[in-house]
Amino acid sequence: MDDQTALCAHQLTAQINLLEALTQLLDDELDALASRNGDNLKEIARTKLTTLNQLQKLDKDLSKYPQATFSHEEITPLTEQVKDLLYRCKRQNDVNAQAAHQAQLTVRELKDILIGAPTSMTYGQDGSVVSNMGELVKNLKA
Repeated sequence: MDDQTALCAHQLTAQINLLEALTQLLDDELDALASRNGDNLKEIARTKLTTLNQLQKLDKDLSKYPQATFSHEEITPLTEQVKDLLYRCKRQNDVNAQAAHQAQLTVRELKDILIGAPTSMTYGQDGSVVSNMGELVKNLKA
């Protein structure tokens, strides 16, 4: 393996390590979303940003190699592993985005119920959805 191929392999290995760390961060993010841990979400977001910046720098460095470098037998499995990890990260990020959206909707709906917004929905004794027209707050004196 020549020096250029060895350096490329080293950089791809570093990229794999960063993608594995990002995968773990995304799993942690989903846990934080599920537990509604805002402080943890902020810390994870900062760490994700740092990791993504490092990945972009490595990607930029790797783009300078001739395309032929990536067809070496030592490099091909590494590039496949990078593609696989990147796909997993994208898929997990989509799941997290959906979870964040659902959490936001839940919080908004709960707020509407608590303040008695005319458009809030509650559930009847039989489990059916009942439109609330402010009945929850009509008798409050506070």
